Amino acid sequence: MIEIKNIRKTYRNGKMAFEALQGVSLKVAPGEFLAIMGPSGSGKSTLLHILGLLDVPDGGDYKFLDKQVRELKEKDLTILRNHFVGFVFQQFYLLSRMSAQENVKLPLIYAGKKHLKEVVLSKLAEVGLSHKLANAPNELSGGEQQRVAIARALVNEPLILLADEPTGNLDTKSETEIMTILSKLNQNGMTIVMVTHEEEIAKYAKRIVRMRDGKIVEDKRIDKKDRALKAGESESVAKKNMEAALKEKTLKVSRAEFWDHLKQAVQAIFLHKMRSFLSILGILIGVAAVIAMLALGQGASDSISKSLTSLGSNLLTIRPAPRRVSGVARSSSLVSRFTLQDAQAIAKLSSIKRVSPTVYGRAQIVYGNKNWNTSVLGTGVEYEDMRASVPLVGRFFNKMEMQRREKVVLLGATIALELFGESNPVGSIVKVNRINFLVIGVLPQKGSSMWRDQDDLVIVPISTAMYRLLGKDYVDTIDAEVKSPELIEQAKEGIKRVIYKRHNLDEEDKDAFRIMDMSEIQETLQTTIRTLTWLLGSIAAIALLVGGIGIMNIMLVSVTERTSEIGLRKAIGARKKDILMQFLIEAILMTVCGGFFGVLLGGGIAILLSVLAGWATTISFFSIILATSFSIVIGLVFGLWPARQAARLNTIEALRYE
Repeated sequence: MIEIKNIRKTYRNGKMAFEALQGVSLKVAPGEFLAIMGPSGSGKSTLLHILGLLDVPDGGDYKFLDKQVRELKEKDLTILRNHFVGFVFQQFYLLSRMSAQENVKLPLIYAGKKHLKEVVLSKLAEVGLSHKLANAPNELSGGEQQRVAIARALVNEPLILLADEPTGNLDTKSETEIMTILSKLNQNGMTIVMVTHEEEIAKYAKRIVRMRDGKIVEDKRIDKKDRALKAGESESVAKKNMEAALKEKTLKVSRAEFWDHLKQAVQAIFLHKMRSFLSILGILIGVAAVIAMLALGQGASDSISKSLTSLGSNLLTIRPAPRRVSGVARSSSLVSRFTLQDAQAIAKLSSIKRVSPTVYGRAQIVYGNKNWNTSVLGTGVEYEDMRASVPLVGRFFNKMEMQRREKVVLLGATIALELFGESNPVGSIVKVNRINFLVIGVLPQKGSSMWRDQDDLVIVPISTAMYRLLGKDYVDTIDAEVKSPELIEQAKEGIKRVIYKRHNLDEEDKDAFRIMDMSEIQETLQTTIRTLTWLLGSIAAIALLVGGIGIMNIMLVSVTERTSEIGLRKAIGARKKDILMQFLIEAILMTVCGGFFGVLLGGGIAILLSVLAGWATTISFFSIILATSFSIVIGLVFGLWPARQAARLNTIEALRYE
């Protein structure tokens, strides 16, 4: 079964070198019970580790069932360990968070046979622990723990069982129980290689190999008759089984294996609840900050877009601009005053679709015993469509009413609510600066814009405002809607020519008026809001990065704490890929949990900001996907390095780690 020739192994610690094995040669036949004895430092454990494919020699030949081991890659050695070699360790190496049954099942998981539950039960029955299936290791005696370890070693039906001081930590009674089990296994055909330093334990073996200073000094066979393989399986069949296992090489992670990794990750997280909670908290705060900040930015953007949309599209606003003379700003009325005739002239330009002149003022609105001071806006009939002001209730005034200077008024939503409550104001008479006006409509609600309430106003015909309410013979602004965005620049030049000509302005008076382009304002504001949103999101993302660093720190600590566990998993058949996936899933699971609760917290904060502070917030699906995806990436990136560190651990060094 096993043949080694001139095996050498040297351990190095800095400049110091220790030659553990010095040209060891040995053959192990199927069905043997071999005991390796010697004082501490003689190399017996090193030899056992090399025989069990846990370690590789520096020199010499090693054949396992006539297969040259040095030609095999690490993943092939892992498959061999999982399918053909069983290990029983002095320290038991049972995972504390698993029951006896789960500990025994562990090798089956890495062999892709975890569904064979009956095999687990039968092996536990063989070692007399059918009544301890659900017990954790700390609920078992030392002898019972070792019996669980033996059942785990046998669950994959190995060809050879390797035991390293299997009774070293046991009392006399437990010692006898364990050796009785091993003897019975050997009688049934199991090949056993055992390391021990006790003569009474070695007497159970049929062959004793003694070592000293890295060399075999004695090889004594006690019973020459008990060498045949008694399990009913020929050596050639065993070789065929090994060849079949080697062909598997890259065993892909199946769905069942993924759920096993996930289950173990959950167990690891709950084993250290406070530490895991603090790690998740970092991601939670980061994701919540991203969601809340993006919701705030998106809400501000939507609010501004809504406000600007209410101002109209392709809209130009022409207004007089005060200019300074000798350092003193003169009133706009002293610079240039627009008239209704100016608006009519601008309306004749080919690039202009329609025009609406406007005058502004303040007035006291009275209805019954209620009154309200508000803004008065006098405008033309085109204002209704240009400024998206089609009344929700009632109608807008018409050209005839404007020409006749009719006393009709449209109320903003705020005014209607303050004076009429839930009642319909259309048809009612209100006093505007002590003049009776008929309410003909209620304007659509537009909300607050920057520092003012856009619904706190009333609209009357411009002629009524100029000659009945405000006493003006000029207009304050002229709104001109351009036919298409491509004609905006042409319209601006045309408007300038009209105003220059009508008001006899020269070059010195070119700043006497201003033309405001709403599309430019909208684009500027949107760019500013977008920049602010990403700035806030970036600041919040820093919190996610900090949380990711916390995850990495916790995972590195976890790798250190679970080094022995990693060594055990590798010893029983876990590949690098398995170890990598287990720790990576654990890191991602913590970030996903943090991301999920972070989304809920961020959404709650956004809602509170909207309800309590009155800020406009919009939680977008994009922000949720962005924050969640970013948190998963954080878990993947910051969990990858600790996971790789765990996967790269040397099996023997990990097992020996204290």
